Amino acid sequence: MTTARVARIERTGGPEVIQWVDIDLPPPGPGEVTIRNTVVGLNYIDTYHRSGVYPIDLPGGLGSEAAGIIVALGKGVDGVAVGDRVGTFGPARGAYATARNLPAAQVFPLPDSVDDRTAAALLLKGCTTEFLVERCAKVTAGQTVLVHAAAGGVGQLLTGWLTAIGATVIATVSTGEKATHASAAGAAHILFYKTEDVAARVRDLTDGQGVPVVFDGIGGATWPVSLASAARRGLIVSYGNAGGVVDGVNLGILAAKGSLFVTRPTLFDYYATADERAAGIARVFAMLDSGAIRPDIGRAFALEDAAAAHRALEAGETRGSTVLVV
Repeated sequence: MTTARVARIERTGGPEVIQWVDIDLPPPGPGEVTIRNTVVGLNYIDTYHRSGVYPIDLPGGLGSEAAGIIVALGKGVDGVAVGDRVGTFGPARGAYATARNLPAAQVFPLPDSVDDRTAAALLLKGCTTEFLVERCAKVTAGQTVLVHAAAGGVGQLLTGWLTAIGATVIATVSTGEKATHASAAGAAHILFYKTEDVAARVRDLTDGQGVPVVFDGIGGATWPVSLASAARRGLIVSYGNAGGVVDGVNLGILAAKGSLFVTRPTLFDYYATADERAAGIARVFAMLDSGAIRPDIGRAFALEDAAAAHRALEAGETRGSTVLVV
């Protein structure tokens, strides 16, 4: 029997609802493995689960991304062994823990070239970047695209990935420091969304045409800007709610703005099968090995300081990726 320290929420709300409990972790069931976590990834979706934006069953755990070591195997598990370094990015929640059981199908071996902190900072955000660019928006070389919050965890990866495949990135940021990081990731143009008319600047940079693709992880606060920045028949990929939920979408506005397309994709609709997971993960590691992307770990918190990490993330006090160290 393994003892684990585990985060639980019994109600939705602010970071203060995160509680820590000690549990006796049973042996892994058939098709499961037990992982001792070393580093856990922090993602904005964790705050949605905690706050109730995305409802979950309560009481419930938080987090889906982690790196660690397999310490036990359930019946019928093959392809991994006790002692293997592995990563996971879900969809099972409960990564805010020192150890946990989860389906073996949701873990995969980590290359020796990828350390645990990099893995925990990269897996979910990297796979999100892969599907957004290559299978959702299908960006091609020569296109100019707009990336909101380009200094964030996904934003930086999007910027590096898009630049590597030959696209030109117009990036929005909030501060000079974040502009530096977006530029380092490969952004060709930096716009300050708090002080500039972003849509007007996008039109200036594209000879009045607008961009064929907008990647918007902010949501409500940037929805009008995204609408005004998209080219005729352009695509807005709305993949996050950091600045509020986009609701009450008027289809007529899509016609008025140039017959626009809009999608609200989620990771596990693109990583639904074993083949999709394997191909996507391999592509992420290949882009990492090539130097096209790199997770910028802006801050690291102790695992049980997860509430403080949530506060920092929601206050916009983080850049790049944030990890929780076990």
